[in-house]
Amino acid sequence: MNRQGNSAVIARARRRDSLDKRQRVLEALAALERDGHKISHAAVARTAGVSTWLTYTEGIREHIHAARNRQTHTPATPPLPGSAPNPASLRAELDLAREEIKDLRQERDRLSNALRHQLGQQLDALHAPDLTLRIDKLTRDNHQLADQLQQATEENTALRDRLTGLEDDLAAARTSLRRMIRTENTTAQ
Repeated sequence: MNRQGNSAVIARARRRDSLDKRQRVLEALAALERDGHKISHAAVARTAGVSTWLTYTEGIREHIHAARNRQTHTPATPPLPGSAPNPASLRAELDLAREEIKDLRQERDRLSNALRHQLGQQLDALHAPDLTLRIDKLTRDNHQLADQLQQATEENTALRDRLTGLEDDLAAARTSLRRMIRTENTTAQ
């Protein structure tokens, strides 16, 4: 029975896998250095069969930098006079360079997309408080305008009622005035 749970088993497996990959990277680095190949993060990753990302992690990166320093400070062995480069080795170097370029382009695209995504998230996070404040202000303004509209509607209704009353009073006054004029005209004759 597993008392620690599946997470402990998975963690141990990941640790073993990580240690195995790191060991493969160190062995690949030693082989590249021993064989005189140009040392780069991509070449070490390709030789070890791991991701380039792993070669940049702490504990591995330092070994690669040290090997590169040793390689740059070690004088290159000059080719023997009269010897031409081996076409097979030139083809192998060309293939390695093409693979490295392809890997670097893929990594550049991946990093570019990740950076674009991260910047978008940061911009969204920066503007989120501003948007919340703006929404709150617009909501307050909307409530204020709705109250003003309600008030204006009530005033309009009151003014219409008053206008109707005044029109009725005016009509009554005209009718009364006509009667008075008629009465005056009939009595004056």
